[in-house]
Amino acid sequence: MNFAKLAASALALTAAPALAQEAAPATTPAPAANAQVAVGATVYGPQGGTVGTIEQIGNGVAVVNTGAHKAPLPLNAFGQGEMGPTITVTKVQLDGMVAEQMAKMVAARDAALNVGANVMTADGQELGSVKTIEGDNVVIDRAAGPITLTREQMAVGQQGGLIALFTAAQIAEATGSSATPAAAETDTAPMSE
Repeated sequence: MNFAKLAASALALTAAPALAQEAAPATTPAPAANAQVAVGATVYGPQGGTVGTIEQIGNGVAVVNTGAHKAPLPLNAFGQGEMGPTITVTKVQLDGMVAEQMAKMVAARDAALNVGANVMTADGQELGSVKTIEGDNVVIDRAAGPITLTREQMAVGQQGGLIALFTAAQIAEATGSSATPAAAETDTAPMSE
């Protein structure tokens, strides 16, 4: 299992609500059924410059890959243009918004990351508590035994608590545990990237 890839995906989804709100158009939103908004479509900015490509669509959000970032945008942020779907910001502006949002998320995570802090999984299960922090490695003490995650594999959830960017099932699979992390009774080897 590639924990770095899973963590990056989860982090993008964690940023989605705030970024999607910021990137909403200042003008009247496009109809929800914009046929131009499709996976693989090139997205254009207000002056016709290329912003990026739509990589996936789901739950009312399209993920636009700018080459520098993957930006989740609400479907109503897209207008219809002559060449394809449009948004009201340029590539530079969208990359700036994503970078700013990511910086805020990293600062919030680092502020919440303290020895003794409770950690939940991405699907809301109790994982354990922070035992030690050694550079970028975070050891989580849990019933099934300690696991090691990196700072990048952690975030602050929407309720403000510290979360690991994996579900309980993903952690159980990665550590060889058959139970959810909080309920497992056997020790497992520390998990790392």
